[in-house]
Amino acid sequence: MPLLALPFPPIDPVLIELGPFALRWYALAYIVGILLAWRYMMRLVRQEQLWKGTHHPSVADIDDFVLWATFGIVLGGRLGYVLVYNLPYFMDHPVEILHVWQGGMSFHGGFLGTVVAMILFARLRGIPLLTLFDLAGTAAPIGLFFGRLANFANSELWGRVTDVPWGVIFPNAGPLPRHPSQLYEAALEGVLLFVVMRLLSHRFGLLQRPGFIAGAFSAGYGVTRTVGEYFRMPDEQIGFLSFGTTMGMQLSLPMILAGLALMIWAARRTPEKAAAKEGK
Repeated sequence: MPLLALPFPPIDPVLIELGPFALRWYALAYIVGILLAWRYMMRLVRQEQLWKGTHHPSVADIDDFVLWATFGIVLGGRLGYVLVYNLPYFMDHPVEILHVWQGGMSFHGGFLGTVVAMILFARLRGIPLLTLFDLAGTAAPIGLFFGRLANFANSELWGRVTDVPWGVIFPNAGPLPRHPSQLYEAALEGVLLFVVMRLLSHRFGLLQRPGFIAGAFSAGYGVTRTVGEYFRMPDEQIGFLSFGTTMGMQLSLPMILAGLALMIWAARRTPEKAAAKEGK
């Protein structure tokens, strides 16, 4: 083992195994992330002082929405990974598309899947779409945090070779130490982004300007993901793209631009106009 390197911790990917049933850390991380994000959204809609008359979903709406969000995350995330990151392989091994527990989820696919779920749910229930986007933006970093921990536990999406003293030798990434980029992204996309969203919703009262927090999340994720990509090894089947960028960077750029545009648009609307429009 090289000097100044940490061995990968002895994490058994299976937490509990009872006969044919196996609960894996990877699945547990997604379950915990989704449930905590749901509970956090429930708490937000109960705090009327955050809204000051702005029309928003009810507790019952959020309670029902969690199932829609789960399907959007899982289906969108898996299909995004299959179609964008490794389509030739899955064309030859179509059954493995269902093997979600082995890893292979795309955030950008999960993001689009959740957006579609929110659009359908908002139309079905007659609730403000932008405000539902805002609520999802405040809670999404919770799920991202646990998702990145799942990537680490699954020994996937590891970082580039490094000589930093906290470099990790991953069991399926060769003998050289690498950046634990999954943990960097957990800190950036999870912890840091959650703090920023919390400040926007509680300190600055921006839940009263529908769309602003959703835009801030989109732009914030794009920026933090781009930073994380500088330490993360691109998928082997794709590699580096033009100008040394990665697929993650290129997919994040539209999120940054769209997020900034939505923030500017929401900031220019008066609270009265926003409340009237969202209340329809």
